[in-house]
Amino acid sequence: MSGFGPNDLIECYRRGIFPMADSRDAASFYLMEPENRAVFPIETFQPSRSMLKFARTTNLTVTINQAFRQVIKACADLREDTWISYGIEWLYTLLHERSDAHSVEVWDGETLVGGLYGVSQNGAFFGESMFSTRTNASKLALIHLIDRLRTRGFTVLDAQFMTDHLASLGAVEITRAQYRERLTAALSLNVAFD
Repeated sequence: MSGFGPNDLIECYRRGIFPMADSRDAASFYLMEPENRAVFPIETFQPSRSMLKFARTTNLTVTINQAFRQVIKACADLREDTWISYGIEWLYTLLHERSDAHSVEVWDGETLVGGLYGVSQNGAFFGESMFSTRTNASKLALIHLIDRLRTRGFTVLDAQFMTDHLASLGAVEITRAQYRERLTAALSLNVAFD
């Protein structure tokens, strides 16, 4: 999309729309607004007992916004059917540089083993992708993300399309109309990710 920049991308998110590409090398991307939306209920989210135990006992460490470029690259490169083109990666990196996109990183010592990234606007966080090269690493990133959003007063955590994996983590599906209503309320909040 020639001339499409970071401000255009933010405006899309504020309207409930997000971009996807057909491949890593795709020269263009398209905009999506699904009929139904997967979201995580921030206030009532409760990790499984096994995940809570893992989070308490693991030697893995979690950081925020320390390796955004590594996270988005891993999210793209570790999937055969990625929707994260080089152009999309570039746009989100620009958003990160102006504090509109964020990453959660999971480390084993100095090795990045999992993480996720997304966009924040007022009280809404739009989760884009996650990856894991170690068992439970992406789940640990999600737990830390939701804890951060909850303590900062966020009310929407968008996960886009429902999958069996997201459902197993606690995501629920709502209609487009319900999503738009929740998004409007979240965008009116004076809260921030950082």
